Amino acid sequence: MAQEARIHVTLDDLLRLKHRAKGFSFLPRQPVHSLLAGRHGSRLRGRGLEFEELRPYSEGDDVRAIDWPSTARIGTPQLRVYTEERDRRVIVLVDQRLSMFFRSRGRVKAVAAAEAAALAAFRVTSLGDRVGGIVFSENGMDEIPPRARQAAIGPLFEAIVRHNGALRADDPRPADPALLNRAIAGALRLLLHDGLLTIITDAMGADAQTMRLVTQVTAHNDVLTVFVSDPLEAALPGIGRAVVAEGERQVEIDTTARSLDAGFAADFRARREAVEHFSRRRAIPVLPLSTARDTTLQFRELLGRRMARTAAPQPAGRVA
Repeated sequence: MAQEARIHVTLDDLLRLKHRAKGFSFLPRQPVHSLLAGRHGSRLRGRGLEFEELRPYSEGDDVRAIDWPSTARIGTPQLRVYTEERDRRVIVLVDQRLSMFFRSRGRVKAVAAAEAAALAAFRVTSLGDRVGGIVFSENGMDEIPPRARQAAIGPLFEAIVRHNGALRADDPRPADPALLNRAIAGALRLLLHDGLLTIITDAMGADAQTMRLVTQVTAHNDVLTVFVSDPLEAALPGIGRAVVAEGERQVEIDTTARSLDAGFAADFRARREAVEHFSRRRAIPVLPLSTARDTTLQFRELLGRRMARTAAPQPAGRVA
């Protein structure tokens, strides 16, 4: 999908991303480089391991896998053998609240979040994992239980498109910050253990309760946060009077007004610091996603670095 001004997303838009969902990975032990919290590295544990059997130790086996109680009981070295779980649960939490219906250029934040969710869903199902989702907005919350491959893609994408299409600039309701916590609580019901929760949001409403809920998730699962923002939120350009779009509505503002600049910056800084705090406390990888740049390219930059370093050389013109 070309980078262009986008207000809403369609089902065809999301389905077309299938062939772009490559060049990045959610595989176990994949280092994720956060650009929010001092470029620290975090790791995704990925799929869990299931015990399969005990067998006699053979030369060349990893001595760290020796089961010493069984070895003492039987009298000869015994090795614990594990197999990797092949159907890890991945829950994609997609924020489509009114706070996400904002853009200064390019696409609105809600569209960028929808694209990120589609890319994540296509990538994890291509690896054999099950994907489900929580899609939430002021119009309600949809919970899609994890399913294998294409069985999950349809319901998840339909929910995203439905919530996204309901966003309107003239919606009289105030944005509801508490919805974020209710969505994370919903994800807890869908995840079991050794799964992955991918939170795609602008972090509006993140608070101490958010931290407690995320801590519950990280006790047995991985968490990956995609922090969606518009360039205008970080700092207003001092270009005088300018027209800014909020959904389909356009408003003229004076970007040199100090009070306006301070308000934008303070709100963005508070949300960014909340996400950084979660990242530092629980080693949660955070991917900053800008509405002004192609979503796929940003995923490849942030989730594909190790692949670029370790993958075998490929013929010219071939993309991983």
